[in-house]
Amino acid sequence: MAAAAELSLLEKSLGLSKGNKYSAQGERQIPVLQTNNGPSLTGLTTIAAHLVKQANKEYLLGSTAEEKAIVQQWLEYRVTQIDGHSSKNDIHTLLKDLNSYLEDKVYLTGYNFTLADILLYYGLHRFIVDLTVQEKEKYLNVSRWFCHIQHYPGIRQHLSSVVFIKNRLYTNSH
Repeated sequence: MAAAAELSLLEKSLGLSKGNKYSAQGERQIPVLQTNNGPSLTGLTTIAAHLVKQANKEYLLGSTAEEKAIVQQWLEYRVTQIDGHSSKNDIHTLLKDLNSYLEDKVYLTGYNFTLADILLYYGLHRFIVDLTVQEKEKYLNVSRWFCHIQHYPGIRQHLSSVVFIKNRLYTNSH
């Protein structure tokens, strides 16, 4: 999904009225937002954080110093690790790592829904939608988290819903 489309989804989920114009710059198509009263903002996570503040939903950026740092860490992870990686091996490595991380967490920061969850959901959607039932079961924690986020009010919008089977079909035979 193009960053501009993703930012439009984020705007809508935050309850902001549409009106921001996005462009893309460079070979990697980095999003740019031209603000009404100042310089343009560049980069997915910079613009996303700006939109969260514009919507007066700063809690999505984290409520404690540690949580804010974790949100920032996952926003960086989204841009550096997920964007630009499209080989099946890269994605399976990312999903394996994320699956381990989410083992004891509801959301990326632990127990609070944040901007990191939203942007990681948007970034992973195109990969998760193509996973087989067996792959979804292999990454059970990612599947649980992803299913939870896609049902969060206002997040999924027009993106296709990914079906997850509640009962395991395959046992882990080694």
